[in-house]
Amino acid sequence: MPRQTPELTMDSSAEDAPMPLYLRLKQMITRQIDTGAWPAHHRVPSENELVEQFGASRMTINRALRELTAEGRLVRMQGVGTFVAEPKMQSSLLEVNNIADEIAERGHRHHSEVILVREEPAGPERAVAMDLREGEKIFHSIIVHYQDNVPVQIEDRYVNPGLAPDYLKQDFSVDTPNAYLQSLAPLTAGEHIVEAVVATADEAKLLQIPRAEPCLLIRRRTWSGKRVVTFARLLHPGSRHRLEGRFGPGA
Repeated sequence: MPRQTPELTMDSSAEDAPMPLYLRLKQMITRQIDTGAWPAHHRVPSENELVEQFGASRMTINRALRELTAEGRLVRMQGVGTFVAEPKMQSSLLEVNNIADEIAERGHRHHSEVILVREEPAGPERAVAMDLREGEKIFHSIIVHYQDNVPVQIEDRYVNPGLAPDYLKQDFSVDTPNAYLQSLAPLTAGEHIVEAVVATADEAKLLQIPRAEPCLLIRRRTWSGKRVVTFARLLHPGSRHRLEGRFGPGA
């Protein structure tokens, strides 16, 4: 028998609370998601169905669904419907963590696909970023990281050969560049620059996202002592990632 969709119900406390209907509807949908009654990719009742069930205006229903979409809880596909979004992967803005560890700590499975690993001459931009001379050799790798078979990051990394001479010999489908480099040249300083960008056609294909989907780009440089170890572009689909950070005493 086909699986039935759990019906949205409004509990008595929600009915008695002096709260706008769109907020109560948001709470009910959020509860269905948080309890697992509506898992990722589950189809949400249509606006017409919700209007009929709750006797609310289409404007009220639309506002609730629109705000939940903006918050990353739902995904709306024109002409198809509204669905529960995949939980967003999150990482710290203030730390340099191993993506495989972050995914495992949330109870998911990580694997990676190695697109490119090679030696190449440093162009002007890379030479400046790596504090090397233009034309000096650097190592370059491109790796796609997956969470439960969903691509969540393109790691486009340049490495200083003087600090990791055997970088090209590593199997990065087994271990991550982050873990390998940390074992060789422990991090003493780091720099993060965050931008909102649109992926190139090739990047969108690797991430399995629409060409126009906004992405989060983190440009990261790390040092060991006074030497730059690596410069990386970490590209995440905006619908699958968020950054977090805490500041101040006791944070």
